[in-house]
Parts: sequence; C-alpha cells; structure tokens
Amino acid sequence: MITEEDLAQQFSVIIEHAHPRVWALLRQCYVKVINPKPYLIRANIKTCICHTRYIGIYCPDRLMNAIVAEKNLLREVAEYVGLVEVVCLNANNLMRDPLSNLKETYPRLWLDLLWLVTQKE
Repeated sequence: MITEEDLAQQFSVIIEHAHPRVWALLRQCYVKVINPKPYLIRANIKTCICHTRYIGIYCPDRLMNAIVAEKNLLREVAEYVGLVEVVCLNANNLMRDPLSNLKETYPRLWLDLLWLVTQKE
C-alpha cells in the first residue's frame, strides 16, 4: 500500500521536474497528504467516498498568495497522483492560534511549521 509520505514525495517530484517555477515556491512550504478520519467524511448514498486523501500545503504568510495563484496546476498534479483536492493552509496563523492543540497532538509537525515560519526567504 502506498503511504501518505510516498504520495507527498511523488507529488513533490512531479512538481519539481515538470514545473520548476512552482517548485521554487513549494520547496519553502510543508507538503503533507491528509487522510481524514472516517467520522469526518460525509457519505452520500449515491456518492460514497471511503478513502479521500488530499494534499495539504502549509505556507508561510509571504508565500500564501503565490501558492493560491498556482492552485489549479497543483490540483491537476494532485489528481494525477490520485488525491482529491489541494488545501493551502497558512502556517503563521496555525502557529499563532491560541486554541490550537497542534503542539500536543502532532509535535513533529508543530516543530516543522515553527521552523518554516521563522525562515527568511
């Protein structure tokens, strides 16, 4: 079975080789495949999506607009890899959110995002 890390790596490799301009932006972000919990998936009787995975791109404030501008291209690559959607998340806002339990729940992700938001271009 292909893991989330493998899918994120495949996504990044395709962007790196096919779209170097977008890769210059994306390499300053944290890319993660997100597999929602089963209780978060809304299932319709006609369209039951059991294993929806999407790509989450955690961006610092300074890159958010540039990444969102390339979202259609990123969505095409994500669909090619087998992912449903691309979601851009502002890493600065996540780090400043006083109600976030990211530090306790996912400490490694929290450290990676902390490093990401403190970098200067």
